[in-house]
Amino acid sequence: DKEYMKLIFQVRGLPVGPYVVVRERDWPVAGQPSSEQLKVAASIEALGWPLFVKPARGGSSLGTSKASDPAELAEAIALARRFDPKVLVEAAIAAREIEVAVLEGLDGAPPDTSLPGELRLDGGEEFYDFEAKYLDQASGMLIPAPIPAADADTIRSMAAAAFNAVSAESLARVDFFYTLDGQILVNEINTFPGMSPTSYFQKMWEATGLDFPQVIDRLLQTALARRRGLR
Repeated sequence: DKEYMKLIFQVRGLPVGPYVVVRERDWPVAGQPSSEQLKVAASIEALGWPLFVKPARGGSSLGTSKASDPAELAEAIALARRFDPKVLVEAAIAAREIEVAVLEGLDGAPPDTSLPGELRLDGGEEFYDFEAKYLDQASGMLIPAPIPAADADTIRSMAAAAFNAVSAESLARVDFFYTLDGQILVNEINTFPGMSPTSYFQKMWEATGLDFPQVIDRLLQTALARRRGLR
């Protein structure tokens, strides 16, 4: 749930971008909007344009779209609601997109993080949508990301902190925005990242020195060591 994810990150001191949560009661479908609905609309307006709209509980960018005006916003919310009645509206952030793969630590050790990778969109998409993720062969990732070493270390540290913040286990991928002035924001954590031949999770680990069989072995080790029941 991206709403609770962001709330937890904020409490743990991890910076996130501006956003507004839109529930079913918050957005009028027809008729005169209530005073509360008008407040939500004003909060969204304050984010500025363009905006990104996505289902709060979804993946693979399904139901996610970009809105540049109120009419497109209404269409984007309607699209996102086809996947989830709770919707996130986020301010667009001019930034490079950086990702880090995370593995649960062995024997109670802190999580391990991969070298960061930078997403590159070369297929004409406006953002990293479903097509860019799975269908566009032109899109890719630079590993390691061409950023200063100190910033790469900070991003890796923040990825481990995000993993711990949500009590993640086994594996995750943490996505960041790296702004033009060097600000680092957590976009989201993917608690079950893709591991298909086109996925970047294992590619980041390979660049870090852990090949795919070793990644699988690591997942098995931490799973077998994990006690049953509440943790």
